[in-house]
Amino acid sequence: MKAIQDSGNDLSEKARAYLEAHSAEKFSLNEIAGALYVNGSYLLRTFRRRTGMTLLHCHHMIRCRKAMELLSRTGLSISEVGETVGYVSSSHFSHIFRSIAGCTPREYRKAHSEGIPEKEI
Repeated sequence: MKAIQDSGNDLSEKARAYLEAHSAEKFSLNEIAGALYVNGSYLLRTFRRRTGMTLLHCHHMIRCRKAMELLSRTGLSISEVGETVGYVSSSHFSHIFRSIAGCTPREYRKAHSEGIPEKEI
């Protein structure tokens, strides 16, 4: 039974690594499952069971973590940050960011920036 548990943990780590490497790309369960040579439904169930979150939520968290870094260290506009991390719509980016970070991208930048002025939007 331990081997089955280990393979589930390994699969979850591989899925997380794939999401990390492809975070700016559009989320595709079929592509992730295909890259890991598993069934999509199995991947979803296993990932959720091992991590407590969905693949999509993990994808958003990775994107938001990268956005936080850009917001605090660059002068890119909010919409440019959203595009850089993979969001087509700046309003969707702001909505997802707020749901994960608990504040808007602008509020985050204000609290965490290293004195880098934001470009004019």
